[in-house]
Order: sequence, then structure tokens, then C-alpha cells
Amino acid sequence: MKILHIPCLGDNYAYLIIDESSKEAAAVDPVEPEKVLGVANENGVDLKMVLTTHHHWDHAGGNERMKQLVPGIKVYGGSIDNVKGCTDKLENGDKLTLGADVNILSLHTPCHTNGHISYYVTCKEEDPAVFTGDTLFIAGCGRFFEGTAEQMYQSLCVTLGSLPKPTRVYCGHEYTLKNLQFALTVEPENAKTAQKLSWAQNQQKGNLPTIPSTIEEELETNPFMRVDLPELRTRVGCHSSVETIQEIRRRKDHWRG
Repeated sequence: MKILHIPCLGDNYAYLIIDESSKEAAAVDPVEPEKVLGVANENGVDLKMVLTTHHHWDHAGGNERMKQLVPGIKVYGGSIDNVKGCTDKLENGDKLTLGADVNILSLHTPCHTNGHISYYVTCKEEDPAVFTGDTLFIAGCGRFFEGTAEQMYQSLCVTLGSLPKPTRVYCGHEYTLKNLQFALTVEPENAKTAQKLSWAQNQQKGNLPTIPSTIEEELETNPFMRVDLPELRTRVGCHSSVETIQEIRRRKDHWRG
């Protein structure tokens, strides 16, 4: 399995997931279809499906054009998310296959939107990958546009947090630098967050991406995934994990770093 990131718009990421044995590929959130298709052609792969994380235009806005460019392509999205151009609706736990070796599991991760889907991808002996759209960012999470703190806690800390720790995290936007700076306002003593911020600053200087992260790194540095820790709850003055994730999101919404 090969994964290619494709910068789109200002700070979005689209992705190509390639089954190397069959040269079949899936595109994740191809908001700039011509660009994504160009990368597919450069790599000699046959684009079979679109995996849409959620209905926002900067993720699903290229689906109709992709259907024009690749007649017959399947466009997947959450069943209750009203995804533009969707041909096949997904429920939590639905499974897809790409080529001979790549397996894709649909995970319902609501809050940013009601029907948000993350895609958990496995291939033989390789470390798995998860495409988290705007639910999980590196060191952050999406705004609670359509859901509740309870839903985001379930999506981040239970659904995604229980994936194998080596799972590679591919998110929908390049927000890492700001997220890490904010994370240090929540946990100023977290040495791993400080180290990752320094690394991210070097990546930015080199015009390099900060993806992928891993679930293990997120559990160490992402305050939204650390709300079960008593010391973090105490620091923000909360008593429960859900209350804590709500408070950290409130602070992030008003933070001007």
C-alpha cells in the first residue's frame, strides 16, 4: 500500500491510497479533481473510488467533477451526511476492498458533522492508516459544528483512540503548528508536545508536511485525546472527560495564538 498526500486549496489535504499489486487507487476528499487525477496518472494507477469524510465543500466539493472525469467511479460517504455526489452510502462498520490487498473499514466519527466518516485502512504486514478528515487533526480536533462534546469524546477517545498505536493518522488540514502551540497552553510541561512543535516548525521551514502522525503520538500530545488524565482535568478545572473536552474546545475557539 502506498499513500500519497496532495495539497489542495489553502491548507487541505486530499490523498491517494494505492494498492501496489493491482495499481488500483482510492481518492480521499479530492476537492481538486484535476490535480488528484493528474497524480493518479503520473503514478500509473486506476482510480476506482472516492472516500468522502464529510459533506463540507472543501472535502466533498470535487465529487461531481470527479464523476465526470472518471465515469462510473464510486463515491462513498456517510449515510446521514448528505455528501455531494455520493453514490454509495456508508454505515459504521461497513467494509470495502481496494485491489487485492487493501481493506477499508468505515468508522462513524460524528461531531464536526453528524455523518462524518473516518476510514481505517489495513494492508498485510504494514502499519495501518486512518483518514480522519476534520474529526482528528494532528494535536487537535474539528469544531463541534453539528454535534456535542459527548460525541467528540466518543469519536476521538473511544473510536479513534482504541485503534492500534502504530496507526498512521492522515487528517484533512495542515493545522499542526497552531494546534501544537495551543496544546502547550493546556499542558505547558508536556515535553513531547514541545519536541513535536520544534519538529513541526522545522517541517514548515522546509515547506514539508506534518502528516502522518500516529495514534500513539496523538495520545501523547493531543490535549483533546488526553482528557481522561486526572491531571489534565484538574488543570482546566473540570471533573469529567466530556466536560474537559468541551472546555478545551471552548478555549481553542477563543484562542488567538
